Amino acid sequence: MKTLIKYFKEASPSVILVNGYLFFLFIAWGLLSLPVSQQVPLNWEDVFFIAASAVSTTGLISIDPGSSFSFFGELVILIIIQVGGIGYMTFGSLILVSLKNKMSKESLKSSLEINRREFALPADFKTSSFVKHVVVFKLAIEAIGACVLYIFFFQSNIENPAWSAIFHSISAFCTAGFSLMSTNFVAFQSHIGVNVAISILSILGCIGFIVFVDLWSILRDRSKELHFTSKIILKVTFFTLIVGTVFLAFADEKLSVLPAKEQWLIAFFQVMTASTTVGFNTYAVADFNLAIIFVLYFLMLFGAAPSGTGGGLKSTTLAALIGIVRSTLKRRDKVSIDNKNLPLQKLQIATSSFIFALFIFFIAVVSLLITETAPIEWIMFEVLSALGTVGLSMGLTSELSLIGKLIIVLLMFVGRVGILTFGIVLSLQEERHEQADEEDDIAV
Repeated sequence: MKTLIKYFKEASPSVILVNGYLFFLFIAWGLLSLPVSQQVPLNWEDVFFIAASAVSTTGLISIDPGSSFSFFGELVILIIIQVGGIGYMTFGSLILVSLKNKMSKESLKSSLEINRREFALPADFKTSSFVKHVVVFKLAIEAIGACVLYIFFFQSNIENPAWSAIFHSISAFCTAGFSLMSTNFVAFQSHIGVNVAISILSILGCIGFIVFVDLWSILRDRSKELHFTSKIILKVTFFTLIVGTVFLAFADEKLSVLPAKEQWLIAFFQVMTASTTVGFNTYAVADFNLAIIFVLYFLMLFGAAPSGTGGGLKSTTLAALIGIVRSTLKRRDKVSIDNKNLPLQKLQIATSSFIFALFIFFIAVVSLLITETAPIEWIMFEVLSALGTVGLSMGLTSELSLIGKLIIVLLMFVGRVGILTFGIVLSLQEERHEQADEEDDIAV
C-alpha cells in the first residue's frame, strides 16, 4: 500500500493516466475471456480487440457483440463503456472528494490533477465541483435516453427492448458505438425518433461536461456567461454538423435518389456519427463516394470536445490551429479567437498534438499497407477511425490480420488516453505546468 501511495505521489499525471487505462484494459480483457461472458467460444485476439474498443469507447468490432457474448458479457461491455466514457479517474476522484476530510491533501490533489488532465479542463475550472456534476449529468441524461429509446424499440418489436434501450443509451452518450443489433441502426434508417434520440445523446456526450457545467452555472446564476471554451466547442460542433450534412446530402448520387426525408436523415446521422465519434451507422460507409469519405476523414480527426466522451484530437484544437493560420496570414503578433488572445502553452499543445497525430497516422497507414491487403482509402479510414475513437469502418475491421488488429488496438488506446499525453509518456520527460497571464485559457 505504501508503494502504491508513493507511486501516486511521484509519478506524473500522464504516466498514471496511461498506466491506469492499461490496467483497466487487461481487467476488461480478463472478464470478457471468462466462459460465462461468451455465448460461443471466441479467439483471444477478438476478445482483446473488443475489450480495447470498449475501454477506449471506440466501437470498432471484429466480431458481432450481440451474438458472440452472453447477457453477462454484454453487461461487462456496458460497464466498461460506462467507465471508459466517463473516465476511470472520475470515479476515484468522486470517492476522494466525498471523503476529503479523511484523505490527505496530497492524495486528493494528485487525484484531481489527474482528472484535470483526463478531461483537459481549463485552469479556471474547479475540478472537485466538476467531478460531482459530471456523474449526476451523465446518469440523468442516460436514464432519459433509455426511457425514450425503450418506447421506440418496444413499438418496433426489438428483442428485450428495455435492455437494448439501456445499452444503446449508454453506448450513445459515451460515444462508444457498440450495438447489440447485427446491422447497427440500418433498420432504423428512416425512423425519425430513433435517429433524433441517438443523435441528441451522442451530441451531448461529444460536446462534453465543460459545457454542461457551464450551462448549469448560468441557470443557477443568470449573471454568468458561457466560458470561452464552451463557446468555441458549440460553434465548431454545430458548424461541422450543418455544413457536413448539407455536403453529404448533395454530394452522393445514391443519396439524391432517395426520398427527401431519408436523404437528409442519412446525411445528418453519418455526419453526426463521425464528428461526435459515436460510430453508429444507418448507411454502409463503403457505399459513399470518395469525396464523402475524405470529408469523413476530417470529421473523424477533429470531432470530440475536451471533457467529452470522445477521443482523438479535439474540436478546440482545430479552432486553435485555425487561429494560428489566420494570425499568421494577417501578420499578427498574437493568436486570437473571437478577439481573445490564446496563451502560448495552449498553442504549443494544439500544434504538437496535430503534428504527433499526423506522425502516428503515417506510421500506422504504412504498417497496415504491409500487413493487410485492402485499398488504401479503407486503411486510412480504419486508422483515423481508431485514432479518433470513432468506430466507423468501411469493412476492414473483421478482415484484419493479428498484427493489424494489434495496430488498431494501439491506435484506439492512444486516441482514448490522448495523443499528446501518450507522446509525453513516451518522451519520459517530467511535465511542467505554466500558467499564462492576461490571456484566455482554452481546453485543447
